[in-house]
Amino acid sequence: MKFKNIPVLLFLAASVLTFAQTEQDNQKERIIEPAKDKKTTNIFLAGDSTVTDYTLENNYQEKRYPQQGWGGVFQAFFVTDSLISLKSSPLAKNVIVIDKAKGGRSTRTFFQEGRWRYIFENLKPKDWVLIQFGHNDESPKKVDRYVDIAGYKEYLRLYIHQVREKGATPVLVTPVSRNYPWADGVLGDSHPEYAKAMLEVGQEQKTDVIDLNKLSREFFTQKGKDFVTVNYFMNLPEGKFEAYPKGQKDDTHFQPEGAKAVAQLVYNEFKKIVNRK
Repeated sequence: MKFKNIPVLLFLAASVLTFAQTEQDNQKERIIEPAKDKKTTNIFLAGDSTVTDYTLENNYQEKRYPQQGWGGVFQAFFVTDSLISLKSSPLAKNVIVIDKAKGGRSTRTFFQEGRWRYIFENLKPKDWVLIQFGHNDESPKKVDRYVDIAGYKEYLRLYIHQVREKGATPVLVTPVSRNYPWADGVLGDSHPEYAKAMLEVGQEQKTDVIDLNKLSREFFTQKGKDFVTVNYFMNLPEGKFEAYPKGQKDDTHFQPEGAKAVAQLVYNEFKKIVNRK
């Protein structure tokens, strides 16, 4: 398989990358260890802040609460009852969600910092990897993280290829919607180019895609702008939360209820994919 737009040197660099950034991150966050036994399925999450489990960070209550990504509540969906409903599926008796997502990461920086390497080295046959990027790739003004469409597609192809190389299953997840733009009570598309690019890679690589961009826009529209702004996104009043004494206006990141709602959307689609296998 050829990766036309990623220089060969990038792959060579991956083999000699120090884990300086990853080690710094690890000192600030608790680690959920992947299972090695065949009776447990690991579901790895690769993504950005909208996927990140912020409760793994030290001093979460004082520094971050109530911010949460959908990956931080995804484990709760794999309880006994849900696993029984999937007992004829490729999932094992037990499921562990390992959320390696990190705020501010794009497909490129997630790879360069060694976060992807951690997933690759810990993958075993029949594990799964859910991959959601786009929020940071599409930011040309932030050159430290920006990835153009061609590069974005190449990294996604690389991730798919390497997951399959380990006998595991990749699932692409289009970037979850922001809380804008709204018009006439309908939430518009804040990720048109990158969501489309991911769908194209999924079709090209015959990889399942959860179109979370579309699903979340439809779901938020159903709930209404006022409801999701106050209850789902990080629009916070002054003086209510220790980490945000002056309040906050943030239409990208989620409060716990928003994270749970989005995680439910992802789980519903993931269950369909698993049951087709």
